[in-house]
Amino acid sequence: MVNLIRNENMKLYRRWRTWVMVGFMIAAVLVGSFVEWYYDSSDASWRNDVIEQQQDMQAVLSDPELDPESQVYYKDQLAIIDYRLTHDIRPEPGTMWDGINGSASLFILITLFTVIVAGDSLAGEFTAGTIKLLLIRPASRLKILISKYLSMILFGFGLLIILFVVSVLVNGLLYQFKAIDLPLLTVNGEGVVVEKSMVANLWQTYLLNGVSTIIFVTMAFMISSAFRSSAMAIGISIFSLFAGTIVLELLQRYEWSKYLLFANLDLSQYLSGRPYQDGMTLSFSVIVLALYFILFNLVSWLVFTRRDVAA
Repeated sequence: MVNLIRNENMKLYRRWRTWVMVGFMIAAVLVGSFVEWYYDSSDASWRNDVIEQQQDMQAVLSDPELDPESQVYYKDQLAIIDYRLTHDIRPEPGTMWDGINGSASLFILITLFTVIVAGDSLAGEFTAGTIKLLLIRPASRLKILISKYLSMILFGFGLLIILFVVSVLVNGLLYQFKAIDLPLLTVNGEGVVVEKSMVANLWQTYLLNGVSTIIFVTMAFMISSAFRSSAMAIGISIFSLFAGTIVLELLQRYEWSKYLLFANLDLSQYLSGRPYQDGMTLSFSVIVLALYFILFNLVSWLVFTRRDVAA
């Protein structure tokens, strides 16, 4: 198995396309971080900005027609603002963490690039005719399938490490590593403001977003295995990646829509306390995603191991 995974990685990193993807993501981090740094406010003005936000939120909260959910949100934000002013804790804008957290939005590139690689993993073997050379090895088809799948997951994890390291180094240098120990302020279930680690929260966001990446990669891998078409696997997966949000907005009023794959992909919705539908929980989404994950892999295994692929 180890040799199979090594072989898949060698084929992957020999392609210029792979390094173009890595270079593009690094360039996106560099440009995004520099723009964020260039337009950031100065350290001296953060208290005035926070006080202005406090006054604006108080004005909004005084509106008698404000819905209960918005009331809770603004009360939590006011509690955080009071805590900042009392303990002299500045917000993220104007610090290295603003750029680092902003770079986390580039996680979609990791999903996109990994889906492209996964969609071509099996179908590309059929197109090039190299699948015959792969199957004459003593390894079973299941091991070949698993080695290809794991190499895609490792590729995505490698991009994640690059995103984290580059964003921290670039933003750290731009801001001279000031406020590196800045805490993240949140409000817990009891309405009390608590301080959390920025690094821990960042990795929590990464890992939650990584779940959706794994699901999309598994989908692309399944389509690639079933239809032997790189274009179809990549096209359908990318379309699902970008069209899923639109579909959810159209179907949100239906209770059954919470069982859709797209409604459960964004696990970070539970960090903000605003799930897709009322009553949805983290455990519910994990179970739904696990069922889809099993289904996609089951289809890949059945098709690849039972269909005649020698032709």
